[in-house]
Amino acid sequence: MKILIIDDDAVVLNSLTTIVESENIKVVGKGRDGSEALELYKKHHPDLVLMDIRMENMSGIDATREILEFFPKASILLLTTFKDEEYINTALSLGAKGYILKDNFSAIVPSIKAVINGNMVFDSDIISEIGYREKNKSEFPLTDREISILKLVAEGYNNKEISEELYLSEGTVRNYISTILEKLELRDRTQMAIYYLKNK
Repeated sequence: MKILIIDDDAVVLNSLTTIVESENIKVVGKGRDGSEALELYKKHHPDLVLMDIRMENMSGIDATREILEFFPKASILLLTTFKDEEYINTALSLGAKGYILKDNFSAIVPSIKAVINGNMVFDSDIISEIGYREKNKSEFPLTDREISILKLVAEGYNNKEISEELYLSEGTVRNYISTILEKLELRDRTQMAIYYLKNK
């Protein structure tokens, strides 16, 4: 497993490197802003990018957008000290695989491994920040097909990938997602993913 670590704070950058390397995860590159993240990704093609959101010159959000434009299958796990719903929604709508708080050091390595294994990761404090009225599954029973689509959304699949996985048209997938959002009284795919992770 090889990763990039991007953070504009040198102390944090070195601390993160120490933490992940202690678990035999190879750090193939370190950078201080989003533009360096893109260049390092092009050079090393890592399994995952562990990246701060707020950085000078180019933010982690902008870097996520750039990297995924060139490398759509890239796995990006974002770190921040800011529990901000707008950041969460933007990052995940772009295709980031998770969002955890920088000071939750004990979660960093498990989160990296979870993303590498194809899961999405949300810090528990961040889940509590996202405001929505949690529902009991029995209140809004989903069909087996809807549950399958909900699971794939939680795993980070886009509509095209879901359509290929389940042999459905993209239009049908969009209709299913609209139905799921309505049944669960959720706003968007981010809340769908969180709902699945909390209720699976």
